[in-house]
Amino acid sequence: MSKIVLTAARDIALDKLVASDANVRRIKAGVSVEDLAEDISWRGLLQSLSVRPVVDDQGAETGQFAVSAGGRRLVALKLLVKQKRLAKNAPVPCIVKTDGIEEEDSLAENTMREALHPLDQFRAFKSLQDQGVTIEEIAARFFVGAPVVRQRLKLAAASQKLLDLYVAEELSLEQLMAFCVTDDHARQEEVWKTLNRSYIKEPYTIRRLLTEGAVKAGDKRAVFVGVEAYEAAGGVILRDLFQQDHGGWLQDMALLDRLAREKLAEAADALRAEGWKWSEIAIDFPYGHSNGLRRLPASYAPISEEQQARYDAALAEYDALSDEHESEEDLPEEVDRKLAELEKEIAAVDERPAIYDPTEISRAGIFVSIDYDGALKVERGFVRPEDEEPAGAPAGGESTGSGGAAKRVGDVAVGSPDGDAADHDETEVSSKLSDRLMSELTAHRTLALRVALANEPEAAFLAATHALALMSFYSSGRFDGCIEIDAKSVPLGPYASGLADLATARANDEALGHWQLRLPKKSDDLWDWLVKADRESTAGLFAFCVGQSVNALQLPHERRSKALDHADRLAEHVGLDMSAHWTPTVESYFGKVTKARILAAVREAKGEATAQMIDHLKKSDMAVEAQRLLQGTGWLPEPLRGSTTDDADAAIVQKQESDALPDFLGDDEDAALLDAEEEEPRATAAE
Repeated sequence: MSKIVLTAARDIALDKLVASDANVRRIKAGVSVEDLAEDISWRGLLQSLSVRPVVDDQGAETGQFAVSAGGRRLVALKLLVKQKRLAKNAPVPCIVKTDGIEEEDSLAENTMREALHPLDQFRAFKSLQDQGVTIEEIAARFFVGAPVVRQRLKLAAASQKLLDLYVAEELSLEQLMAFCVTDDHARQEEVWKTLNRSYIKEPYTIRRLLTEGAVKAGDKRAVFVGVEAYEAAGGVILRDLFQQDHGGWLQDMALLDRLAREKLAEAADALRAEGWKWSEIAIDFPYGHSNGLRRLPASYAPISEEQQARYDAALAEYDALSDEHESEEDLPEEVDRKLAELEKEIAAVDERPAIYDPTEISRAGIFVSIDYDGALKVERGFVRPEDEEPAGAPAGGESTGSGGAAKRVGDVAVGSPDGDAADHDETEVSSKLSDRLMSELTAHRTLALRVALANEPEAAFLAATHALALMSFYSSGRFDGCIEIDAKSVPLGPYASGLADLATARANDEALGHWQLRLPKKSDDLWDWLVKADRESTAGLFAFCVGQSVNALQLPHERRSKALDHADRLAEHVGLDMSAHWTPTVESYFGKVTKARILAAVREAKGEATAQMIDHLKKSDMAVEAQRLLQGTGWLPEPLRGSTTDDADAAIVQKQESDALPDFLGDDEDAALLDAEEEEPRATAAE
């Protein structure tokens, strides 16, 4: 057998080369001709062209050569000539062929090549970086974006064990990308070892395991402290270069909490300079932390007519622009900018700082915490009961008031609570009515008052409002009124975390602050305030006080079936829709119940077929997937539906087949292969 003889390349002038009709590449794909031209200008022609002599009708060579393999390179070279960056007769290395089929040469060149393994490209980029080539330079030379280069470098830096699994096709590129959320090789391998015992190795599961215990950059503590300050203190942030990570995950929770408390303490010290007696700081105060404290009334700096006119004009323009662009998802840049300017002008008036009486500030304090959006939250002007003025002491030039004076019926002194009778002379003491007679007479008066009030609904309403407001807003309210209506407000903070950050809680706190600032400082003045107030104000105060007394808690040690039934009927009467206030998530529900209950929720909201698609998952993964599936359905667990369970069931959207699930959830084999060790005990009927 004769040995193969290879044809040596020879230089042919570029202006002698023409495109061949036999080139099989017809569709443009891959690197553009412009990018290819730039690559040739940077590093020269790396591959010769395959050509055949062009002959005339008589079979004689014409001196031109048709490029049968390398047509895109030919176009790129001629583009460089057009750009005057290459001579039109520049020598081009070519392999000249005269035998065989021309189309076969073109087909072979395009099909016999093998694409570079992605890992080889990752490592090649890493090698270039190690040799001093910057990320931007690598991106420019290979016509990709700098973020793409960073991604490739991140993948090349993964654990060698994971890279070997990727080469062996035991790990997909998407899984490898998920592992690269952290640079800790030991942690990467630990998570892989955990997943290797499971049948669920989806990228989202990998990311979740690698970020367990970390805090999202959107967490209010992270926003308050600032990512820069956290990193400057030595904190590490996990970043995901392959999908939207919204700023990443802050890994050191203890450091973040310490920085947050230090920043809060600094803010509190600065605020104490305003003259406050005390300050308390916390990342989160429990809901209802100010219960039992009196809030100081505040005034606000007056605004001029000119300021009011600008405010009204800004508000009108803001409303007009908002209505005009209401249906647009993305506002035009100039409109967005104008709205921001108007918001700033409106806020300058609406958010004027409160002004407090300096003599009152000296006995009051402030709460300093982090608001739900990461801003500093300052609650000013709270007076503790022990810091209140002593009973009967004049304040700010006021007279002692009725609290310290003896009560009289006609000209006869009766029952001074301060023991003033001891100071009267003997004649006055002898004229005092006996306790027995006093009780008898006031019993008659009490009965008469009951009848009178029963016949005066408006007066009864006013008296009830007075009693409720005394209990709700004044520390001594229990003893300051004759209407014995007991209004208690059960603290909810111990029973549910995170209540203070809810929009519902913020609305309730805003209403509380509104009334605290409107009502008179002293309980003695409350009745006169109510008598002078308009009906809308008294009705609003009455409704608020009654609302604060609601107790629909279901606690294991209490038997209040009738009270809970009443709560259901009350919720139905006011049209309460809990889906507007609560959403089922891993944190709020699915992470706290059994697999059986998770499946029951999905089955109820989406149907049996959807529930079967996730019944083979581990509980943690099932909870995550259930949260995704039930988003926007309005599904509620039974305790939040009240007596309208049937109506709520009918209102739930029954989407069974239309919601696409990840491919792995539809794999029937996974359900059969579920490890028995990971199967949880099924819920009993008594659950």
